[in-house]
Amino acid sequence: MLESAIHSLLLRMGPEAAHGLAMGGLQKLQQVGPALQRFERQHRLVDSRLVQEIWGRQFLNPIGLAAGFDKDAVAVPALAAMGFGFLEVGTVTPKPQAGNPRPRLFRHRELRSLQNAMGFNNAGMESLKRSLAENWPPPVPVGVNIGKNRQTELPAAAEDYRVLVRHLKGTADYFVVNISSPNTPGLRDLQRGEAVTELLEVCQQETSIPVLVKLSPDMEDQTIADLARAAVDGGAAGLILTNTTVDYSLVPEPQRIGGLSGRVLRRRSLEVLKVVASEVFGRCVLISVGGIESATDVYARLRAGAQLVQIYTALIYGGSRLVCEINKELLDLLDKDEVADVASAVGLDV
Repeated sequence: MLESAIHSLLLRMGPEAAHGLAMGGLQKLQQVGPALQRFERQHRLVDSRLVQEIWGRQFLNPIGLAAGFDKDAVAVPALAAMGFGFLEVGTVTPKPQAGNPRPRLFRHRELRSLQNAMGFNNAGMESLKRSLAENWPPPVPVGVNIGKNRQTELPAAAEDYRVLVRHLKGTADYFVVNISSPNTPGLRDLQRGEAVTELLEVCQQETSIPVLVKLSPDMEDQTIADLARAAVDGGAAGLILTNTTVDYSLVPEPQRIGGLSGRVLRRRSLEVLKVVASEVFGRCVLISVGGIESATDVYARLRAGAQLVQIYTALIYGGSRLVCEINKELLDLLDKDEVADVASAVGLDV
């Protein structure tokens, strides 16, 4: 009842203020060991059918938290206790930056969607490294989503990614090269085959940790397929599909800034997953994100070729018990189709 009351209160607040309050609460929670342990017992579902081993790490279930929620990695223990199988922190840039002017985060409640124009606001790589080091090794795999500083010109962008990987490689299970956010001017111009290849090469010169690429949904299918193939040929260990969309026709009264996430992105993100899986399934790990809010959504993404999924917007509207509820229902779906486990469901429809 208390969690439900807090959730209702947060949804009545402005979205960015609510996010700040929630993050503060999670940080307080993880400072009290017994409370954190009790919270995890209430929220984590443990079942061997949900477990996968990927990149030499055990993922307790396929549901991860997408980048953007914990930009500075200040609530990793508490978020892990919420029942996630893995977490992705960031986007982090080499230097701290304030992001775009406020207001920059908007709800479309009737569509269970968000619109954000945050602009990579974060405390910088030094702060993120300290936060991760305090809790390393983490209770679940943690990926670090990396991006260039706003003031870095595109020809010099590769150096930002190099510096980030070099500095953070001791506190990450994987890296995600973010070239698809719509909130940093010019960033999406890096979504070209030769640029992706260069960025991957730069990162791989610094580390043997898996490096993934996150793609936009706002490209033609053939362009996405070609870019996915180029990334995998360039050594990408995985692809995250997709970032937010700037298709403002999806909502009735959009702000003409930032990207949309949540239910309005569901159809397109699944389409992109299918397009990419038809090209590279089996050659890398596919992580699906965008409009996932139920076990049915997760199961469809697994069957379409994703080994893992991520949520963010659904957590805002669904509350802290969402991950546990989805995992319970996912097991029921596996049983119904007589599928042994999550790993056996991956790619059934490819």
